[in-house]
Amino acid sequence: MLQSPEKLDFSLPQKKPQDSAVGALTALLLIVLVVLAAANLVVTWSGKSPEPAAGKGLSAEQVKELASKLAQRDLYQQAAAAWQDYLATAKLTGPEEAKTHFQIGTLLEKAGLYADAIEHYYRSETAGEVKELQAEINAHVKECFEKLGKFSALRYELMDRTSLSPSQPAGGKVAAEIEAEKITEAQLDAKIEESIENQLTPMKAFMTPEQLNEQKKRALEQSRNPKTKQEFLEGWLAQEILYRQALQDKLGDKPEVQRVVHDLTRQALSQQLMNEQLASKIHVTDSDLQTYYAANKDEYVEPERAKISHILVKDEGQANDLLKRLMDGADFAAIAKELSLDEATKAGGGRIADEVLKGSRVPGIGDANEINARIFAAGAPAVLEKPFKTDKGWEIVKVEEKHAQRQKSFDEVQQQVGMQLLRQKREEVQREYLKEMMDKHQVVIHTSAFAPAQQETPKETPSKP
Repeated sequence: MLQSPEKLDFSLPQKKPQDSAVGALTALLLIVLVVLAAANLVVTWSGKSPEPAAGKGLSAEQVKELASKLAQRDLYQQAAAAWQDYLATAKLTGPEEAKTHFQIGTLLEKAGLYADAIEHYYRSETAGEVKELQAEINAHVKECFEKLGKFSALRYELMDRTSLSPSQPAGGKVAAEIEAEKITEAQLDAKIEESIENQLTPMKAFMTPEQLNEQKKRALEQSRNPKTKQEFLEGWLAQEILYRQALQDKLGDKPEVQRVVHDLTRQALSQQLMNEQLASKIHVTDSDLQTYYAANKDEYVEPERAKISHILVKDEGQANDLLKRLMDGADFAAIAKELSLDEATKAGGGRIADEVLKGSRVPGIGDANEINARIFAAGAPAVLEKPFKTDKGWEIVKVEEKHAQRQKSFDEVQQQVGMQLLRQKREEVQREYLKEMMDKHQVVIHTSAFAPAQQETPKETPSKP
């Protein structure tokens, strides 16, 4: 006989009687919540929000005094932060806010935070018009952009500040479009400047910031040529669209591409590490340059040199006839213009532009040891007393000028000395740092692994009787 299934009980459990202490505590908590809610409503109805506790409970005037004291102690960044607390605490008019932002900008500029300083100069102009600040803001903004090395941005900034049509921002003209993205002139110039900075990065270890900025300025001047800018833009666009297509095609997921990216990352990081080491450890002073120059003076000697003219003819007989005429007083330049076979120099009376150095090849003529020796044995001006046979024909040579060997002064070769000393220091730093890293990472090179394999001498097999 089957038993009936057990009935399910859907009735709610009976509440247990609460302890009287627990009930009292609950009631107290409800009262506290009601009081807090009422206080909140009072604040809301009054239309006033609590004053921010800027400056950790200090009044606006106390924060102002703190900011001034910090600035007096040359704690510029901290003083700027205190002035920002003052802005949050005090109730200022537009001009007062503008002056405070200007004050913050100057402090951040002194602290070397040029981008932040520019932001507060802009905020100053937005907060209110203060005529006596305008010229100062212009000067400070210009200085900050220069210190940042943002010369393209500075160019457009100055154009905007001197424009008669402020509603049309300088550099806003669209230079190119990629789908919905528009590339303005200012953005294009910024990309060119970024490219130049990347190219100059390896030179940071060899130049002062001022020298780097000069190099950058020169490169930017050259890049402003319309044709140069268009070529850069076309190259950048080609790379950009290929990059975007590669992302769409998920090329980055391919193992072979990941290997290439990995290798490039390793190269970039190792080079960046070495660049930072070079920049931190190479410091060349004027005294270093003078010392290096004095120790290597022989490298900065200008050899004996001469300037010559020549007449090239076909045969020895004609050469001897012309030489006789020249010795009798005929004009060398006139004969060269009339009879010389060298089209490159005949129009100039046979004058060769490049100097002849003692013991070197003769420009315009070639490797001619005898001619070189005769040039430096003769006086100047003087026609050499015999013609010379060369691969081109027969040469008649006149020595126009001669200059004795001389020691170049430090001022003449200072840049060359600097580059040579920097190159030497770079090699030293690289060598020492690589040795330090090899020791740190326990690098061992087993040179025996690269020795040629020794061939075993074949064993003689005993002959059978």
